[in-house]
Amino acid sequence: MPTPPGDLPDVLASDLPEQTVPLTPPDEEDELDPDDLPDALPILTLRNTVLFPGVVLPITVGRDTSLQLAQDAFEDDQPIGVVAQHESQIDDPAPDDLYQIGTVASILKLITMPDGSQSIVIQGQHRFQIQEFTQQDPYHRARVNPLPEAELEQGPEVEVQARIRSIKELALQIVEMSPNMPNEAGYAVENIEEPAFLIHFIASNLQADVADKQELLETTSLLERADLVMDQLDEERQVLEVSEEIRSRVKSDVDEQQREYLLRQQMEAIQEELGEGGPGGAEAQELRERAEEKELPEHVEEMLDKQLKKLNRTNPAAPDYAVTRNYVDWLLDLPWCEFSDDQLDLDHAQEVLDDDHYGLEDVKDRIVEYLAVLKLKGDMKAPILCFHGPPGVGKTSLGKSIARALGREFVRMSLGGVRDESEIRGHRRTYVGALPGRIIQGLKKAGKGNPVFMLDEVDKLGSDFRGDPSSALLEVLDPEQNDNFNDHYLELDYDLSNVLFIATANYLDRIPTPLRDRMELIGINGYTQFEKLQIAKQYLEPRQVERNGLSEEQFDLDDDALRLLIDGYTRESGVRQLEREIGSVARGVAKKVATGEVETATVEEDDVEEYLGARKHFSEVAERTEVPGVATGLAWTPAGGDILFVEASVSRGSGRLILTGQLGDVMKESAQAALSYVKARADEYGIPDEAFKYWDVHVHLPAGSIPKDGPSAGIALLSALTSIYTQRRVRHTIAMTGEITLRGLVLPVGGIKEKVLAAKRAGLDKVMLPEKNEKDVREINDDALEGIEVAYVERMEEMTEHVLLDEPETDPHELFAVPEAEKRLQASSTNGSGAAEGTVVS
Repeated sequence: MPTPPGDLPDVLASDLPEQTVPLTPPDEEDELDPDDLPDALPILTLRNTVLFPGVVLPITVGRDTSLQLAQDAFEDDQPIGVVAQHESQIDDPAPDDLYQIGTVASILKLITMPDGSQSIVIQGQHRFQIQEFTQQDPYHRARVNPLPEAELEQGPEVEVQARIRSIKELALQIVEMSPNMPNEAGYAVENIEEPAFLIHFIASNLQADVADKQELLETTSLLERADLVMDQLDEERQVLEVSEEIRSRVKSDVDEQQREYLLRQQMEAIQEELGEGGPGGAEAQELRERAEEKELPEHVEEMLDKQLKKLNRTNPAAPDYAVTRNYVDWLLDLPWCEFSDDQLDLDHAQEVLDDDHYGLEDVKDRIVEYLAVLKLKGDMKAPILCFHGPPGVGKTSLGKSIARALGREFVRMSLGGVRDESEIRGHRRTYVGALPGRIIQGLKKAGKGNPVFMLDEVDKLGSDFRGDPSSALLEVLDPEQNDNFNDHYLELDYDLSNVLFIATANYLDRIPTPLRDRMELIGINGYTQFEKLQIAKQYLEPRQVERNGLSEEQFDLDDDALRLLIDGYTRESGVRQLEREIGSVARGVAKKVATGEVETATVEEDDVEEYLGARKHFSEVAERTEVPGVATGLAWTPAGGDILFVEASVSRGSGRLILTGQLGDVMKESAQAALSYVKARADEYGIPDEAFKYWDVHVHLPAGSIPKDGPSAGIALLSALTSIYTQRRVRHTIAMTGEITLRGLVLPVGGIKEKVLAAKRAGLDKVMLPEKNEKDVREINDDALEGIEVAYVERMEEMTEHVLLDEPETDPHELFAVPEAEKRLQASSTNGSGAAEGTVVS
């Protein structure tokens, strides 16, 4: 018969954990005369308990409305009505959610708890029935009809006393059987003589539903109330009997297990005395048999033997036993001397690489070279390769192809976001849940000691207080050191020299220099339109046909449609977005086939817009203007090449150079060098001196939200400045790239392949490149260069002759002419302010 659970949050008996409901002497039950009740009572609602007449109940007030009701009633010393609600989960009950019969109560105490909550102690007086609710805000108030306890049907005295005696016996049995019930509860039951109050006291302490307690409150016959309480007590007694039986059974099981454990301990001690083994001997013997069947290096055998002896002496119940057993399992699971047989057929390897990837000749040649040396020498340290290039060009998928060509296992480890050095080197065995690093885990997964191990996104490594993973990789990715790689968990040297490590990266400058120095860098450039077309036809389209449930006969994209997808719907170096667009078209066709609209579909250029909507990208030719001061440069981005417009304009001022477009320091310096070169050759170009003294020049590179930097826009800046000062337009079919110097040289730059392809994609006819970049153009396929002319320049004066039209739009002397009066005014203003003519970079 436990303490009542209370009403949450309005009744929280847990605030008084061991306190039973206090008793009220029978002579005080009618202290509040029913005839003295006001016309309407404030109604306090309880969630999951019922207040009985004569019972004192402590409750914690949780609802704001209930708190206000309690404060008002306590201050005015007014009685309240207490009723229970049908559903405990309702936070704001309406009149229909409440029972109609409750108990009139008086508030004895209002207490503020240490945590800030407030509790009240209320005493039930007599029952009432709600007639009508007269108020709902801020709390319920209702007219009630008193139901005095004196009007209960008492019944024959003998039957009443018999039931009271039975109730006391059952209650005392429950107190004795319950392990959490204090003996004082039994004394309280024995000392209550008044029948109605005894029933109410026991009912308040029963673990019964609110509906059962409410039924007892609404019962008007004392005998029926007694019968209901007896039923509840009998049910509680049966539950306690079953609980006691379960506890006894569990205790017996535990005793049996302890007995068995002691017997086993004695048996193991006897075996140890006889030399027949020790604790965990059977398991250690099984592990030793596994070790005998496995080929292991000498230093591993020594460590394994030491750990097996330790395991043999350790009690299986000891915490250290599981740690040692787990370590032994790792030693036995790793492929110390197990290697895949390399397929040294060079023709087969070349065939596999060609089947899986189009182009990428440098990578394929390097792999075939590795196989050739391995075939001739028979044994060699595997190189550490790093494929770097823009996203979507096939760096990661190349690893699987290489593994298939070599006949080796393939393991991929993503390094993106890895910040913990333990991910590489493992954890010390002293830590709970320690494991080897991901290098050793990958070798266990491969089951061979010479897999192709791909370290994906090596440029995305991070570092923080947990260490620097890139520094931990220095030993892994050094062919001269990784034959004795030491993992913190194993604490044994592991030979990684047979593993073919392949790293991938998008940005080389994000890889630490010591790590980059240990790898053989192989650049993978963006694909040309011709290469993308072939990749789409040979790989992407068949893959999307299969993924979307179509057959080769049901779906076909012609070459013109593919070219439109490449140029009009994607803008990338790789082919990821292209594959997504092909997949969108394939899904559109699959929908038509599934609905019976068509049986087969050949998607042509004019049909693409039906599946993908309006074209997303257009040729930048339309963006060029036919005015002086605009030049077309070429830029490299992580997503491939792009064209870059350089716009220059002049306005009346004092010879300032204004630069906008989020330019970096290097590009600003290129603009200053270009302006200095134009000034130095002003007479040769026919530019009047007034242009540099009384006119400001503003250079802007569009797409101002994108940061731009680097020296390769030097000749484009020079062309734009020369054009605006000479008023000779730049030929709109030419794009250019190259670094400039004050001596008039054009220096080589990088990203030539991407830049040339960007010029061709933009519809340009000619590209001006530094002469020393001619070697880079030779690496571009002839198919990619078809339709575009490449010219080379060594000096800046050659470049201006090629890109500027002969006739000026306006005579520079007329354009930059300044009245003498204005010259004198500006000269006096300059002398007066002390400012000197010069170049200002904004």
